[in-house]
Amino acid sequence: MMEERYQELKAAEKGAIVSIVAYIFLSVFKLAVGSWGHSEALQADGLNNLTDIIASVAVLIGLKLARRPADDDHKYGHWKVETVASMMTSFIMLMVGLQVLFSSIQSMLHHELSKPDPIIACVGIFSAIVMYGVYFYNKKLSAKVKSSALLAAAKDNRSDAWTSIGTALAIVASSFHMYWLDNLAAIVVGLLIVKTAIEIFRDSAFSLSDGFSEEQLELYTADILTIDGVRDVRAIRGRTYGANVFLDVIVLMDSTLTVKQSHDITEKIEKLLSEKYKVFDTDVHVEPF
Repeated sequence: MMEERYQELKAAEKGAIVSIVAYIFLSVFKLAVGSWGHSEALQADGLNNLTDIIASVAVLIGLKLARRPADDDHKYGHWKVETVASMMTSFIMLMVGLQVLFSSIQSMLHHELSKPDPIIACVGIFSAIVMYGVYFYNKKLSAKVKSSALLAAAKDNRSDAWTSIGTALAIVASSFHMYWLDNLAAIVVGLLIVKTAIEIFRDSAFSLSDGFSEEQLELYTADILTIDGVRDVRAIRGRTYGANVFLDVIVLMDSTLTVKQSHDITEKIEKLLSEKYKVFDTDVHVEPF
């Protein structure tokens, strides 16, 4: 299973590379056209894509480091580096989101309004199509390889597509002399960046602090109780290292069972959780009923 997980993380790197290439192209394109067409919204969107390059590079590095084998200082391996990369991404996005909000609100308060060129709307629509393509690719790949970092990148891809659509709509509205909508769209872009950053931070912090879904533990418990010889589950704890699930389970069995019989039952528990839920490692402790 460990070698299979290494290969999955290696495959996830392709998604990060696709994101990097797409963001480099779109950020340069948006910043250039936004400056030429006097669009605050498009320049804010381009700045957002610049940070996404850094974030995607962080995800790529995290995926590479997560594949390093266990050593004397990391007995469980380096799987959590993937989650650390996601958290770093959230910090970068948050800083830029706040900067976009500050500059856009300042421009609106000082009435620094300009009429964007209508061709910018086409740029926004084109960008949205590209980012939705990248989003679907990364979302599908993240589900296949079970990568939380790549899923975070996919969510960022989707939010970028939404902001590009919002930018295009604002430019269309400006054609009717509602120029302030361009600044408003930039503010919405900033808010979406901050919102996505907070969501990624929350998920990463939950995992790094050894948080685990109670509902998932209940499912594991119900299946363990179906195994012959298990009288009860006294305790069960879960934690994640990257996308890998590690469980500690205390089960009660009849005290008349031999050591071999108890051991065989624990093997069945480990096999069930591995095959049905892809649990990476299960540590089963037996106590007398």
